[in-house]
Amino acid sequence: MKETVMKLAALILVLSLTAIPGAASAAGLSIDLRPDAGNSPSPQMGDHLSFHTSIRNTGETPAGGIIAWLSLVEVDKGNEQPVDLEDWSAHKAVVVASLAPRGTVETDWPMRLIKAGAYRVIVSAVSRDGAGLTASPFADFTVRRKPVVESRRVLPVALGVPLLIAAAMIWRRRRGAAT
Repeated sequence: MKETVMKLAALILVLSLTAIPGAASAAGLSIDLRPDAGNSPSPQMGDHLSFHTSIRNTGETPAGGIIAWLSLVEVDKGNEQPVDLEDWSAHKAVVVASLAPRGTVETDWPMRLIKAGAYRVIVSAVSRDGAGLTASPFADFTVRRKPVVESRRVLPVALGVPLLIAAAMIWRRRRGAAT
């Protein structure tokens, strides 16, 4: 199942990246993607980022059945691959029944950073009535590694628990011998 999702994400990304320049006008849509102003300039694993999109109907007629979705790609050298958004974001797509001519729909795309690396996010959209795929500009970001195990927190537990157990056993033996 996960392999199928990854292949589908790769196909969607390839279609997004190979969209012909005239596709935006043919579909009557344009997409603006921008990072949230509150995003950390140097995020690390576990942090949250948010991206905003404005999807506009640039055509003269209503656009019906618009589906927009978020794609995430890891771009680390030697590890380039689409990312399954299952753990990264619960908000993977938005559907708009109809968008009036010159109308705009705003959408936020929150995500939790799961893995360190360099990433590129893109939002793509299609319209039931449109002839092509429309893609936003890329938004790049890098996730710093977060130490999962910190020695200053582990050492007291690693030493303290065995000492506490030993002390409890000694106390119990002495208490039992005194009775």
